[in-house]
Amino acid sequence: MQLLVSPSSLAEAERALAADIIDVKRPAEGSLGANFPWVIRGIKGMTDKPVSAAIGDFDNRPGGAALAALGAAAAGADYIKCGLMVAKEDEAQCIIEGVVRAVKDDYPDRKVVFAAYSDHERLHTISPFAVVPLASAAGADVVMVDSGIKDGRSTFEFMKEAELARFVESGHEAGLAVALAGSLVFDDIPALRRIDPDIIGVRGMVCGGDRNAMLQEHLVHAAMAAIR
Repeated sequence: MQLLVSPSSLAEAERALAADIIDVKRPAEGSLGANFPWVIRGIKGMTDKPVSAAIGDFDNRPGGAALAALGAAAAGADYIKCGLMVAKEDEAQCIIEGVVRAVKDDYPDRKVVFAAYSDHERLHTISPFAVVPLASAAGADVVMVDSGIKDGRSTFEFMKEAELARFVESGHEAGLAVALAGSLVFDDIPALRRIDPDIIGVRGMVCGGDRNAMLQEHLVHAAMAAIR
């Protein structure tokens, strides 16, 4: 299980370098808010570790998603991460296929990640389970569960441990890596170890519980130790 930590700036990234994957996002723009290309480029220049970049929580705007994905890949991201803020499977399919093609045509070695939301019922968006076959068929690499509304409620409040374990299993059966995120806290780590996704994504956990606060290096080290 790898730890992905999401700094929002170069200064925060310096505190996150102990993590397995450095994820670039801008929390002010949403759950998977996109940051600026020069921030991606700058963080990529700081580390030899994989760099992930969120490109946004997309409603039915597949062209915008594809263009953003290509921009993140061009800026140096190793993982390009797109949120699916849509209700219908055909809308999700259009975004997924567009993003995969935009990235893989020019950067076939980059990994494409699609996130659906643990709180999809209150968002009225597509279920994470419905994303798995769409992502697999399009040639994506990773499926992910995150929380869409960042109000401090953990993914575990919306999906039980057994349900998350089934999501991980379904992703693996489809040939995909699986990531779990969504206001996770240190107390969730025992359950995460049992579920054993490929990646867990955190920000608030390593910011002292407030995703809008400054990332703390000692908490990154503590999270790394806890998942090992």
